[in-house]
Parts: sequence; C-alpha cells; structure tokens
Amino acid sequence: MLNDLYPIEGKDSYTMLDMLLQLQQKAPVKFELLAVNLDQKQPDFPEHILPEYLKALGVPYHIIEQDTYSVVKRVIPEGKTMCSLCSRLRRGSLYSYAAEHGYTKIALGHHKDDIVATFFLNLFHGGKLSAMPPKLQSDDGRNVVIRPLAYCRERDIAAYAQLKQFPIIPCNLCGSQEQLQRKQVRRMMEGWEKEHPARIEQVFASLTNVAPSQLADTKLFDFAGLGGDSRSGGDWLMPVAEGGDETGHV
Repeated sequence: MLNDLYPIEGKDSYTMLDMLLQLQQKAPVKFELLAVNLDQKQPDFPEHILPEYLKALGVPYHIIEQDTYSVVKRVIPEGKTMCSLCSRLRRGSLYSYAAEHGYTKIALGHHKDDIVATFFLNLFHGGKLSAMPPKLQSDDGRNVVIRPLAYCRERDIAAYAQLKQFPIIPCNLCGSQEQLQRKQVRRMMEGWEKEHPARIEQVFASLTNVAPSQLADTKLFDFAGLGGDSRSGGDWLMPVAEGGDETGHV
C-alpha cells in the first residue's frame, strides 16, 4: 500500500485533493492520504479554515507549524523576490516530515502552466533547460515527488475550483509581490494565450520530446567523440590548461 502526503492550501491543492479522493475509491491501486499544510506563521493567517474543511470531508490531516515567514522577511531584502527561499523552506519541511513518518510519495499541485513557467524562468534567469517533471526522486533518494495535475491546464483547475467553491487561502508573501519574475513570465504566457492559443501546449510537448544531440550539453551527448580520430587526444576547441600543451595535458 502506498502512502501519499501532499500540501494543501490553494485552488490547485484543493483540486488535487478532490481528485485523489475520487481515485482512492476507484483506482486499482490502494493508497492512503494525509493532507498536510505548513503554517508559516503569516500575520492574520486564518488557521481555522483548513482544519474545518478537512474535518468536514473526513480527511486525515496534519499542520506543520514552522515560522518560515519571519525567516524569509529577515533574510530577503524589501522588494526582492521571496519565492525561492520560501519554497526551499517549505519543501524542506515537507520532505523531512514525509521521511520521518514513512510516506512514500509527496503529491504536489503543480499543473501544466506551472511547468512551462518554470521552464522559462530557468531559461531566462537560470541559464539552463529544466522544468518540473510529473514524477521525481529527490537528490538524497528519500522522497518521490508526484504531480498528478501535470497534464492539466490552470484555467480548467480554476474553473473547477470555482464550481466546487473551495475555501482558497491567499498567500501574503508571494501574492503581494507584483514584480516577481514568475509573474512576469506568466504575463508573457497570458499574452501568448490570447494571440497563439496552442503555444503553451506546444512548449509543454517539447519538454516531452528532447533531442540531446541537437543541443550543446556535453554531459548528455559525446560531441567530442563524433568523427575524426579518437586517438588524436583531447578536443582542440577546449581551452588549454595552464602549464599544459595544446591537448590540455600537463
């Protein structure tokens, strides 16, 4: 039997919870669910909303209390993006809780639009081609992250959340920052959606159809070994090491 743990707070998490509860009744795979929320000790956070909602559904839950709000406000200068540090702290809390309590999967509510936005954030601001896969094992091997909504569009999730009237809780950290890089990327994507409705789908499709030999990452493809005499020694395009010869050898 699988044990699934997932954080719940916004429209995406509420939708995922609803979906997983339905799957729990119908899927051939048996699994247990524990809804988890990180209480970051934000001022005026409505602590009663989630417990009341989850109790009404009969869903087991746990609230992790950790004052990451004060940490983020103290470390990040005013006006700078808080999301990176905030997400790392949240992720660390969830990973640790899952490992300590024997949960084999952590389900997150990221959807297709999130994945495409992350791809562009990494491209424009991180200098790398990467996004968020539907399933991922953490670097330390302790956790497996799944994203059940990876193939769902945000607009469909928003419509479903409105239909179900989920009690959405806004974030007072990232929700208050209009100049976030992620928000800028999302505005770009919204513009595309109006002019080229299929573009987001095409970008996502490209993430599932990668051709390493058509890029330039030598860790993924042996460009230096293509053609010529492999005994010639080294790649003449590579810089010569200090104190070495033209092959880079000392």
